[in-house]
This record gives sequence, structure tokens and C-alpha cells, in this order.
Amino acid sequence: MRGTIVFDLDGTLIDSAPDIHAASNALLVEDGLPELTFEQVKSFIGKGVPHLVTRVLEASGLDPAGPKHAEFVHRFEARYETAVGLTVTYPGVVPALEALAGAGFALGICTNKPVGPTRAVLDHLDLTRFFGAILGGDSLTVRKPDPAPLHATVAALGGSAERTLYVGDSEVDAETARRAALPFLIYTEGYRKTPVADLPHTAAFSDFADLPALVAHHTPPRP
Repeated sequence: MRGTIVFDLDGTLIDSAPDIHAASNALLVEDGLPELTFEQVKSFIGKGVPHLVTRVLEASGLDPAGPKHAEFVHRFEARYETAVGLTVTYPGVVPALEALAGAGFALGICTNKPVGPTRAVLDHLDLTRFFGAILGGDSLTVRKPDPAPLHATVAALGGSAERTLYVGDSEVDAETARRAALPFLIYTEGYRKTPVADLPHTAAFSDFADLPALVAHHTPPRP
């Protein structure tokens, strides 16, 4: 194995915001509430379903600490399992994954999306075949930016910190990498709200065609 690369999912490999927006608004409409804008819901993505629901309820003028929260989480997760029809991979993702796997890297997923919807969308987009380990936001008792899920993904791949890179798109990913003490490659076209220069990162890229060369540059030579 040449090294280990762990990827975030939403906003990094796939653009799932349209499906998440549609699923969120479907719940609101069912309850007779006004729909939220795409940009509103997109800004809520990244910290897992409970956080997403909290923000949706707040934006709808409802108490996020009230009984509606647990109900919305349950209903959203049930809908989320099949919310794949509007989701696409970012340009160049598949060729980049093929190149990295072909070069001998072990690839994994560490996301705050629940593992059921994660596997469903990976299967739908024919991406599951690339990944030797897939951890979701409900795989452990903690979520990113706690470093435990990232460390667990690396361990599941049989990797070591010295030869691991983390690839993500957001403030949560940057903080996760910092806490895990791993090099971080940031994809600049995802769901980030903070300027790239203000986030700790090893390298930035806007085109997945550039990723294999970046990975090669930042992976130590094999002994």
C-alpha cells in the first residue's frame, strides 16, 4: 500500500445539497410550513442530521430544543435513505479515484452523513467500489470535528498517520484534520463558507484532475 487517503463526502466528492434541500422542504411542506431557500439549507450541511434539523427548525421559527426536533430527525433520516436522485459527483472525481486506487492508495470515507444514506448514495453513483472503509456520522458516538472518526477510518484501512492525507471541503473538515494532526487537502468548490486562506490546510485544489499529483507530492516516499 502506497498510502491512505480519507475523503469527506458531501461537498467534497458529491454535490448532495439539492437532495438535502428537497428532503428538508418536503418535511416543512408536510407540516404546513414555508419552504427554505436552497442557499439556506446548503449552509446547514456538514455537521450531521441533528445539526441540520436544528438549523431548519430555527430558520422556520420553531424551537430546536422542543419535541419537534426528534420527530424531524426521524422523518428526515427515513427520507434521506432514498434522497439520491438529484445528487451528482463533482467533475473529475471518478478519474481521480481511479488514478489513486491504481497507484496503490487505500481509500476511505469519513463523513457526518449517516452511514445508511452514505452507502445508498455511494451505491447509486457507483462509488462504493473505491473505498475500503466507510464511516458515517452514526458509526461512532462522536462526529467530526472530533478526530475519532477520522482516526477510526485510517485504522480500518490499515493505514498510519505518517502516510495518510485527509481530503475535505469545509470548516468542519479543516478542524477535524487539525485535531487529528493529519495533512489536509481542501477542495475549494464545496460547501465552505470561510475564505480558504483562513482555514488550516496543506494544499488547496479546485479541479479533481489536480488531486493525484497533489497526493503524490504530499505523500512521503516509501522506505
